[in-house]
Amino acid sequence: MEIGDLHIVVDTGPDFRYQMLREHVRHVDAVLITHAHKDHIAGMDDVRAFNYQQQHAIPIYATGVTHEALKREFYYAFGDIKYPGVPRLELRPIVAGQSFLIRDEQVMPFEVMHHKMPVLGFRFGDFAYITDAKTISESSRALLQGVKVLVVNALQEEPHISHFTREEALQFAKELNAEETYLTHISHRFGKHADIEQDLPAGVHVAFDGLKITV
Repeated sequence: MEIGDLHIVVDTGPDFRYQMLREHVRHVDAVLITHAHKDHIAGMDDVRAFNYQQQHAIPIYATGVTHEALKREFYYAFGDIKYPGVPRLELRPIVAGQSFLIRDEQVMPFEVMHHKMPVLGFRFGDFAYITDAKTISESSRALLQGVKVLVVNALQEEPHISHFTREEALQFAKELNAEETYLTHISHRFGKHADIEQDLPAGVHVAFDGLKITV
């Protein structure tokens, strides 16, 4: 995400390195982590390239629970004696419902539930990003009022224990009255892009790798 000259990454999935190379990203100011499932943190080790380029630690914003998971998963980055070249990660705890600043930009983290696991979504002005959600409380929905562009997970058509289906995601977007909605975190069961796209209401689209959204 680019806000002026501020560069923010949300989650470091397994293909984090490829994504950064593909988009010619040369600078990262902060990384926000939604939760500690492997598909959202597996690329964390590749933050080291930005440590080398920028010559300082990269701030990692997440809940305390997620930070503890990162310490277990990437233990070698947090030891008292660090091997040269390990990722330099500056852990900065955040709390759902309490906004914080990255430089001068306000970010609002809010909680969604991934079955029984709390996950963070993030709001940046008129833009909101939600992944791995099945239920969203009224208090979190209140923090999303007025959002114009929504990115939200829609795993598949059939009911799922921990993810929105397409219809659940569409209903949620309708309730928020978002002007534009992009469905993400889709699975191979979701169907082909072109087939799904033609069935979606106006203002709703299927997200894809390399998609660029201007807000």
